[in-house]
Amino acid sequence: MIDSDVLGFYNLGLEQTRLQDPRRSVEFWRTRDVLARHLPPPPATVLDVGGGPGAYALALADDGYDVTLVDPVPLHISQATQASRAHERALRRALCGDAREVPVDEQHDAVLLLGPLYHLITADDRARAWSEARRCVRPGGVIVAAAASRYYACWESLASDKMPLPGVAQALEMQLRTGEYRNPSGEERLWTTAYFHAPDELAAEARSAGLLVRSLVAVEGPAKLLGDLGERMADPERRQHVLDTQRRIEEEHSVLGLSQHMLAIAERPADR
Repeated sequence: MIDSDVLGFYNLGLEQTRLQDPRRSVEFWRTRDVLARHLPPPPATVLDVGGGPGAYALALADDGYDVTLVDPVPLHISQATQASRAHERALRRALCGDAREVPVDEQHDAVLLLGPLYHLITADDRARAWSEARRCVRPGGVIVAAAASRYYACWESLASDKMPLPGVAQALEMQLRTGEYRNPSGEERLWTTAYFHAPDELAAEARSAGLLVRSLVAVEGPAKLLGDLGERMADPERRQHVLDTQRRIEEEHSVLGLSQHMLAIAERPADR
């Protein structure tokens, strides 16, 4: 069962347009770049677990992939289904379900966990999500999982040059110490209940699930701290410069903790 605070936040409907914001679009473009290099070629089957309103699922369907989307928020399923009808290449299906108990039986060529690990506070719940992803991917298939970095918020607060809102400093202290975050005031801009990974922790979780970790990459790296990032991402030529630069250093360990998001690219061993 999804946490009530998390469900309440996503029922605000903000996720549908979040990645369209120029500053936040770097997350979308960089994730798409990583997926293009690590997923098997279309028409491979992809299971997008926690795929929200379908930003990545629909883009992958447009690329020719056979995509099934699963998300625990009914609003997201409704939004993804409606958007799918407007696409030339529709999703195979969109199902309401939890990453800890994925409502599919068949195995896929690739499984995406681009959201669930953000909101699974306990190690046991995250282990269940990894185990379910492994169950749903064929031997030799790939799993791509996203995590929020434990340390990025410190740098973001400095880059904004604004004093933190009431309660934020205390919430950050707990986040740095335990990885757990709770919204201190209920304001929607302060997000919702979440878990923030240390880089090595994300890779360790994948290995504990019996997966081989191909790569651990920083998504945005330090780019998100640029004051004019929105203007750069709105211009195709300048955007490509941002993406190319981050790609060059995406696997550098010292950059991982500075990035807002990280991706673990893992593989289910072919003999298991």
